[in-house]
Amino acid sequence: MDLNSPISDLPKVGPIFEKKFERLGINTIENLFYHVPSRYLDYSLITTINKLRADETVTIHVKIVSITNIFSKRGVRMQIGSVEDETGKLMVVWFNQPFLLKMLYPGRLVSLSGKVGFFNRKLCLSSPDYEILDEEGDQTFHTGRFVPVYPETSGLSSKWLRTKIRDAFAVSEIKEYLPKDVLTRSDLVSLKEAIREVHFPENLEEAEEGRKRLAFNEVLNLQLKSLIRKSNWKENRVTNKLKIDSSAIYKFIESLPFKLTDSQSKTINEILKDLGGEIPMNRLLEGDVGSGKTVVAAVGAFAAFLNGYQTLIMAPTQILATQHYETLNRLFSKFKLRLSLLTSSVKLHDLGRTDIFVGTHSLIHSKVDFSKVAFVVIDEQHRFGVEQRRHLVKRTGTPHVLTMTATPIPRTVALTTYGDLDLSVLTEMPKGRQKVTTWVVPEEKREGAYEWMKKQIVTEKSQIFIVCPLIEDSETETMKDIKSVTSEFLNLKSVFINQKLGLLHGRLKSIEKEKVLNEFREGKTDILVATPVVEVGIDIPNATIMMIEGAERFGLAGLHQLRGRVGRGSKQSYCLLFSNFHSGMAYTRLKAMEKSHSGFELAELDLKLRGPGEIFGTAQSGFPELKIASWNNFELIKATKEVAEDIIKNPKKYPLVKTKFEASTV
Repeated sequence: MDLNSPISDLPKVGPIFEKKFERLGINTIENLFYHVPSRYLDYSLITTINKLRADETVTIHVKIVSITNIFSKRGVRMQIGSVEDETGKLMVVWFNQPFLLKMLYPGRLVSLSGKVGFFNRKLCLSSPDYEILDEEGDQTFHTGRFVPVYPETSGLSSKWLRTKIRDAFAVSEIKEYLPKDVLTRSDLVSLKEAIREVHFPENLEEAEEGRKRLAFNEVLNLQLKSLIRKSNWKENRVTNKLKIDSSAIYKFIESLPFKLTDSQSKTINEILKDLGGEIPMNRLLEGDVGSGKTVVAAVGAFAAFLNGYQTLIMAPTQILATQHYETLNRLFSKFKLRLSLLTSSVKLHDLGRTDIFVGTHSLIHSKVDFSKVAFVVIDEQHRFGVEQRRHLVKRTGTPHVLTMTATPIPRTVALTTYGDLDLSVLTEMPKGRQKVTTWVVPEEKREGAYEWMKKQIVTEKSQIFIVCPLIEDSETETMKDIKSVTSEFLNLKSVFINQKLGLLHGRLKSIEKEKVLNEFREGKTDILVATPVVEVGIDIPNATIMMIEGAERFGLAGLHQLRGRVGRGSKQSYCLLFSNFHSGMAYTRLKAMEKSHSGFELAELDLKLRGPGEIFGTAQSGFPELKIASWNNFELIKATKEVAEDIIKNPKKYPLVKTKFEASTV
């Protein structure tokens, strides 16, 4: 077998186990080897019974003298055993494992690993790991060494995974594909050695050495895919060429009811330069909620319009698509641009001449002729799958593409994951946007907070968002305290008796969502109780208070985006973070929201505190999660980028890499 062999090639791995492996992201032998341990049990101290000391973690090779089932006074079933070696006898205790009597019968040689404790005031091993020994009594794999513990799933225990990894390692051909000078320069062991050290280490230093090499491979893989996509994209030529009419574009910018920020002006210049070229633009625009990304996109759309071509703007939700449509209509009110809103609920009749199409996923599958599209804008681009983007670009020829996100992406993630895209960042907020005062509110101040909110509604005519993490109450033990939007809506009705409340969540039909939003937008509703669906696309200038339940469950980037829903008018705005955590890392994270108003600062902090799997919050998905490496490892990311760039420039130096990494074209 080689690294590309399917996992089903291993003995005793049939269709049922294949599905279980899939849940862990394991489809090939390589995936199995890259399923690295989450920790190691140090069972390397092999000793004898007469040398045992309390609180030591040890391994002993012994013979079973006796084993029996008993019930404790509390009704717990226990398995009490007696074992011996040449130096003495010892008691062993397990709990609720009656099947052990069939396996660990008297006379059987076993290796036991665990912590030495006391039972009835005598030394004993409590719930040790066990392994049946052969007649020689010294061959151990699950005991007597640094034993890896793996991320598991139902039906795939660490013990079973260890066995399969051992089987695969014994029969797999593991070829090195990086040249020796790269390994030497980056102080890396060979691939085969790395896999051995991670899964069968002699000590923790060795395990870390192997992990370092596998992490290098993981990030190099991402870097290469990005660079290959960039290289492939640059081979394209635009179908509908644009000439940039600077004076006409300047007139449009002058017509805007506000002055552009410096970073908006800089980004617009970068985009216009790209639009005037023959190689299609492929740019990522990052900017906080409210930083003015839509205005920047509008300038590009205007440039396409001046050339007689169309623009296509695609958003992940109908709410956001409608928001873009309304915003663009206002921006172009003094010009003769024609906009069409296409969503699943809008029937496609004769649209007539359209300069800008705005819509959701339904744009991809609509029957509209997109042959005259020169500029494509994809908002919150990580929410679209690769296939969706590929299909969209295919339908529009080879247009200029601008992808936008309000999710603050840490720089290391952006440069690695989106290395194929040119990066523009809006670092300032437009003048007049006020900083939102943020408070972390303990449970004992809830009633006071409610009274203050009632006064704000009456005296300031404020409107309020209340966001809950879940739609319905959870039966899961660890989630029972998390407020659901449906139950909280009913509860809040009894609190805010004189105010009108609305309910918004993802399971409502499009027409119902639109009705709820319109009532809130028109001021008919005082409080909107919602799930994080309000995170993008809802612009209510009169909303001045954002209250978030279970705030610790969100990433800082997600909290920052929710906070960005208020403070969009001239009134002072507030964000209230409710949490049962009053200390520890979760509390530290939330307190950072009181001090920082920069999404990029908060994203970097979340990366540092919570790690890569958490930075994008409960409502974000689509960003790659590193299984082995860390986004915090700047040196690793820099080193892999240098190697990846060298591979693209000098492919002959890396003959085995070409077969290793597949090109991705979107």
